[in-house]
Amino acid sequence: MRWEVISANHYVVNDHRKFVNIALIGFMGTGKTSVGRLVADMLRFDFIDTDELIQTGTGRSITDIFNKDGEATFRTLESQTVGELAGRANTVISTGGGLPVNPKNLASLKAHALVVCLWSSPEKIWERVRHQGHRPLLHDKDPQAKIRELLAAREPFYKQADVLLNTELRSVREVAQQVIHQFRLESSGRR
Repeated sequence: MRWEVISANHYVVNDHRKFVNIALIGFMGTGKTSVGRLVADMLRFDFIDTDELIQTGTGRSITDIFNKDGEATFRTLESQTVGELAGRANTVISTGGGLPVNPKNLASLKAHALVVCLWSSPEKIWERVRHQGHRPLLHDKDPQAKIRELLAAREPFYKQADVLLNTELRSVREVAQQVIHQFRLESSGRR
């Protein structure tokens, strides 16, 4: 696998896999759901949010699962969900922020999807999520420190994506267009 730098905020991996889906990974508040819905709409793909699938499948909120059963149970549900997506095609998959920390999850996604990591600074993430009460990992006495801590711990996993894309200074539409551009380039083999 070889990384190619194409701009200061954009890296792509050059290998030879077949991409039939797009998987968006990254920390909460980086735009995975907003970008994913727009990319799916623009490509006429299905859109799946792994957190929504888990909530629908269990009939419970993510916060409830975290509070009553713990993060480990939630991560098991995430892995089961990712495994079920392997047979899909023409789908944009938006993942939970911690999903790629499990190497099996990332490998499963890479078997069928161009994996794009959306990235933002801890300050921008806090600005975007600070009024969202449904984020269980932010129920901390110092949520900004928690963001920095989790982002630092997850960074090595996020960097294993095929494409790293900084969303800080781009609109949702600009990010979506860049994701589609990379998907078309990689799918056509013209890299």
